[in-house]
Amino acid sequence: MLIVGLTGGIGSGKTTISDLFSSLGVPIIDTDLISHNLLEPDQSGYKKVVEHFGDKLLHGDRQIDRRDLRRIVFNDETEKHWLEATLHPIIFQQTQQQIKQYETSDYVIVVVPLLFEAEFQALVNRVLVIDCSPQTQIKRLTARDHIDLKLARMMLAQQWTNEARLKQAHDVIRNDGDDEIILDQQVAELHQKYLLLAA
Repeated sequence: MLIVGLTGGIGSGKTTISDLFSSLGVPIIDTDLISHNLLEPDQSGYKKVVEHFGDKLLHGDRQIDRRDLRRIVFNDETEKHWLEATLHPIIFQQTQQQIKQYETSDYVIVVVPLLFEAEFQALVNRVLVIDCSPQTQIKRLTARDHIDLKLARMMLAQQWTNEARLKQAHDVIRNDGDDEIILDQQVAELHQKYLLLAA
């Protein structure tokens, strides 16, 4: 089975592209969803985060205030490293377990936003990078997450540059515009390519 790691900078459109692959019947494993679930009440990641940051991070319904957590870690390098060192090994292990569930598939897409930063390359045998300009990323990020320009730029600065990711890519999808037909074509072509490689 071919395992394709789909990555790209924040706001590059990874979910849009993975949804297009999913519509073609390709299994999708999204490490963001795994991470999100880890921070649900009574999950292992949740317990560690609350122990570390305290109850001040919780809403009345015991849910973690994810926006506040993001603000903390993107403003404090030490806390960011702590959170990554705590969650990434669990995410890695759970991703491996999910990949095994699709062993009979031709190929699987594993969406890993921090594929290189978190050193998750060992999970995949091919890398697909979703690329777009930093200006487009910031525009999408501020609109999607309702954050200010300063935080958006800070979040971008703490990831690999687009150029660095492209140097590691086997395949690239350009996603600067809003032309769905062009995106559909790029995904359809890669789908056929991956089926051939898997065979």
